[in-house]
Amino acid sequence: MTEAKLTMDAPFEHSLLDDAPKPRVGTPLDRIEGPLKVSGRARYAAEHFLPDMAYGVLVRAPFGSGTVTRLDADAARAMPGVIAVIDSDLLIRNGGDFGGSAAPPQGVRDVVYFGQPIALAVADSFEHARAAALAVRVDHEARPGIYDLEAALDRAEPPTDDIFGLFLIHTEQGDVETAIAQADTVIDEVWTTPSHSHAAMEPHAAVAEWDGQRLTLQASYQSPVVSRDQLATALGLDATQIRILSPYVGGGFGGKLGLMPEAAAAAIAARELGRPVKVVMARQTVFEATGRRPATHQRLRLGADSDGRLTAIAHETITDQLEGETFFEPAGIATHVLYAAPNRVVDHKVARVNKLLGVSMRAPGEAVGQLSLECAMDELAERLGIDPVELRLRNEPDRHPELDIPFSSRSLADCLRTGAERFGWSNRSVVPASRREGEWLIGHGMAASVRGNLFGPSQARVRIGADGRITIETEMTDIGTGTYTILAQIAADLLGVAMSDVDVRLGDTDLPTSAGSGGSWGATTAGSAVYAACLELRDLLADAAGVPVAEARFADGMLTARGQARTLGDLAGAGMAVDGSVAPGQSNGAFSQASYGAHFCEVRVNATTGETRVARWSSVLAAGRILNPKTATSQAIGGIVFGIGAALTEEQVHDSRSGKVVNRDLGEYHVPVHADIPDIDVLFLDERDHAANPLLAKGVGELGVCGAGAAVANAIYNATGVRIRDFPCTLDKLLDGLPAA
Repeated sequence: MTEAKLTMDAPFEHSLLDDAPKPRVGTPLDRIEGPLKVSGRARYAAEHFLPDMAYGVLVRAPFGSGTVTRLDADAARAMPGVIAVIDSDLLIRNGGDFGGSAAPPQGVRDVVYFGQPIALAVADSFEHARAAALAVRVDHEARPGIYDLEAALDRAEPPTDDIFGLFLIHTEQGDVETAIAQADTVIDEVWTTPSHSHAAMEPHAAVAEWDGQRLTLQASYQSPVVSRDQLATALGLDATQIRILSPYVGGGFGGKLGLMPEAAAAAIAARELGRPVKVVMARQTVFEATGRRPATHQRLRLGADSDGRLTAIAHETITDQLEGETFFEPAGIATHVLYAAPNRVVDHKVARVNKLLGVSMRAPGEAVGQLSLECAMDELAERLGIDPVELRLRNEPDRHPELDIPFSSRSLADCLRTGAERFGWSNRSVVPASRREGEWLIGHGMAASVRGNLFGPSQARVRIGADGRITIETEMTDIGTGTYTILAQIAADLLGVAMSDVDVRLGDTDLPTSAGSGGSWGATTAGSAVYAACLELRDLLADAAGVPVAEARFADGMLTARGQARTLGDLAGAGMAVDGSVAPGQSNGAFSQASYGAHFCEVRVNATTGETRVARWSSVLAAGRILNPKTATSQAIGGIVFGIGAALTEEQVHDSRSGKVVNRDLGEYHVPVHADIPDIDVLFLDERDHAANPLLAKGVGELGVCGAGAAVANAIYNATGVRIRDFPCTLDKLLDGLPAA
């Protein structure tokens, strides 16, 4: 096995993807696994059935804070079909949520949130297991809990960890207080965002089977290797004793990045019972026992001179989380980079509460942080009498405002100008609540968008068989983003073969380790590893042909050079394989890397009821090379819909007496549906980012979320004259302020 290593120590001046004679990269190709999914042949975690398999249903705490004193499972064990009710200390310690930590918390029968898993009922069918779980009686000693962020603000403290240095807990530059006091115009307001649920279509599920001391888990995880390592810690095993398979994931949005209770429970039960066990969460359990986006309380202060140039930015966030957990919602992460201002403060604190674990959710930090920042910019523009687009252009930085390093590429100004022209922004009414059609008030809003571009270590194996077929293997999975297709496109271009000659194997921890599918870095990290492997394969093939690789042309499954044309299969002989790997390097720290965009929208607000409808939408985005315009556009639209949901409907409601999730299904937790969303116009600018990776591409998956909700809120203000700073913008917050008929 040959290895090929690539480290991003300098900008990649030339990408071989630009030399492909019949380029697939950049072409809007259909997903190669699409036929499997629409025909039902792509099996998801819950669709695996093994001989002698038992079914488990989690027993969960019916209180929000306290200690379990007794589990009375006698009645449950006597029910038809019941095999066991497993309530060992091991399950209680490791059956809770620990998706946000490197290792699971080790409580002893302590309950820290309502619905926390404390036992597992196992039976010969799901129905029997569910009935048994409901029959288990839980005795407990209660203790006072904290169930509301606003009530815990005075207890907030700095986070215990900076999450690998990515989020910058606290930065301070210049003298914000003096600058605010001397500014010509000041915005000083508080925005609040609630908990959000990932609400993925596929529920969490795991099927566990032991073969001696080796565990195989069919599961639904965005990063199988991270989940494997967490499970190994939980079970006291070496990571090599566990294999997790997640080839198809029906949505994750961050909720499946780390290990969740179903996997630990299934593994423990299967080992104890000596037979396979499947644990599939019901929708209500997903809402109550997996993870959520933490709620935030954000104070945003902007100071500007009379020309609209920012003299100060202060973004101070308090977010909520369970005691002992390190993850926090980094709402100020975009504020570090979006606008120039000499005096700056970005600060985060965490209030410890007895609510469901806070974890990463699509665009952690930016999604909710840009709700406040971009709404504050809209308020500032109005007070200054400056167009919101022009205000943003006046505050474009030449370099990173805090780190004083160059941008690898930054097309925000182009996105703003192109988006304004494409949308017809100049035709909007500047005066709020002045445009009306019958009973509908018409408003227009916009917001900028930024999402940091991340890059992490990743590996992929590329094989060439004697038949000339190409096989790509990596632990990286596809959560609906198009990874299968994009990796095949990269290999097809670099090796000059047809897409139909490329096979892609994903989602298996026995394969080379990837950076995982999350953080908008899946395609660029795994794709760069494929690039590195293909680069080495081109050298090996040229050596086999006896020609310099610089003279070799790879097309139509052939290598052509110096008068010879030979098939790849012929040159590969018995086969060739290269393990490609990529890692961050000096280039990643030498440049500020991010994807940018601008959102423009039109809303219609009913003047009597306050009902808001999004009527028109246009977004212009820049994310380096777009590897597949069809899948990228789909990701952008999905992100925009996420943002619209955060603006208008999405709120995970917790009972203030117990922390219980009140709206724990898709009937009560309102995500946007087709009827809520107009045609969404998305344009990607032609851009290359040479400092990002050899693909010259940047992340797309989360960019659409960022700023989208603020564009809606700003449009609502333009339509009604009502500013809402407590998200979501539900009609009850509009009614009292609607203009008279």
